[in-house]
Amino acid sequence: MSAMPKIHLKDVRKAFGDKQVLNGVDLDIAPAESVVIIGGSGTGKSVLIKCILGILTADSGTIEVDGTDVTHQPAAAREKVNKKFGMLFQGAALFDSLPVWENVAFGLMQGDHMPRKEAKARAIDTLSKVGLAPEVGDLSPSELSGGMQKRVGLARAIASNPEIVFFDEPTTGLDPIMADVINDLIVTCVRDRGITALSITHDMHSARKIGDRIAMIYEGRLIWVGNAKDVDRAGNPYVDQFVNGRAEGPIKMQLRR
Repeated sequence: MSAMPKIHLKDVRKAFGDKQVLNGVDLDIAPAESVVIIGGSGTGKSVLIKCILGILTADSGTIEVDGTDVTHQPAAAREKVNKKFGMLFQGAALFDSLPVWENVAFGLMQGDHMPRKEAKARAIDTLSKVGLAPEVGDLSPSELSGGMQKRVGLARAIASNPEIVFFDEPTTGLDPIMADVINDLIVTCVRDRGITALSITHDMHSARKIGDRIAMIYEGRLIWVGNAKDVDRAGNPYVDQFVNGRAEGPIKMQLRR
């Protein structure tokens, strides 16, 4: 682990009313490291990422990015830090009213004020990095398959050359072959660019492939953190049940009655 983590989380807590979603999360992520957080629905994975991004404010604890405490920074003060971030959303979250290239270049033009011609050239080049031909740039998102939309989302996430990228369920809704294509693209993009990556997923195949380390969150805490290659022999009954998808075990489904 580097002397200074790229992302440092210490005792991060977040509640909504009486529901404690994050209950003391501790995690360090090194520069150029890929960490995947696994866990069931409603365990706090998305809330944790939103706290790091500043979409939500943690109730207590510390969130540092490159040594800067951003835990309670107001939105305006976070702009410099936020420029380090890229995000691949779960449903790609493309703008239907914009052609593909404008989706990819949206942050470049709106956030960085890059001239339109230069932004389009960057977008087309970035699309090629995720295996999409230049002519795809002129299509609308509705003309693309789910897998192509996910590639466009990945292109948008890396177009501004971010230092840190968040991947929210990157393979959800994709068939196994396309999911593996997306996994390969994520690994390639992260390694080639030296990006620090934090991903959340239910997909264990994806977690093993894209992660250097895997962390499991349960009841608002990280109950296991280790090398991705060790997750199948973690020796933790919660991790073992989740990894093997077993109904029986210490994790109980919360059923509405």
